[in-house]
Amino acid sequence: MKFSTREDIEAPVAFVFAELSDFEGFERGAMRRGATVKRLDRRSEPGAGMSWALEFRWRGRDRKMVTDLTSYDPPNAMAYLAESAGFEMVLAMSFLEMSRKRTRLAIELEVKPRTLASRIMLQSLKLGKAKLTRKFVARVRMAAEEIEARHLKQG
Repeated sequence: MKFSTREDIEAPVAFVFAELSDFEGFERGAMRRGATVKRLDRRSEPGAGMSWALEFRWRGRDRKMVTDLTSYDPPNAMAYLAESAGFEMVLAMSFLEMSRKRTRLAIELEVKPRTLASRIMLQSLKLGKAKLTRKFVARVRMAAEEIEARHLKQG
């Protein structure tokens, strides 16, 4: 199942990319929400090959996931591969400079089942794909608005 959207953000492309590649900030945010985050790589600089092991509770069950940064091309694009027991997810983000102070963010998320049970679950989710797409678009829009607000606050 694929989800995609585009958002125009009133901030320079370098700022938007930096905000969405704040890996330490995302780690802290996940831990504040109860997840266990363990860095698997030893990279000192951001780049492809970064990897995290995540453990979290979702829908009443403990889940485990390994997430790898598969592509890192500042300030143009980055992509992740996340694998759990039942699913494989690919998240791709591209950044297009519309003007010095405006960036178009394009995000695509593809979820693929890895087991028969996850295939059946994904098939049932497809019945509500329109609602899931609206939630996905709304969450990306909210993140874009937060980035704009941080850019305005920065000055």
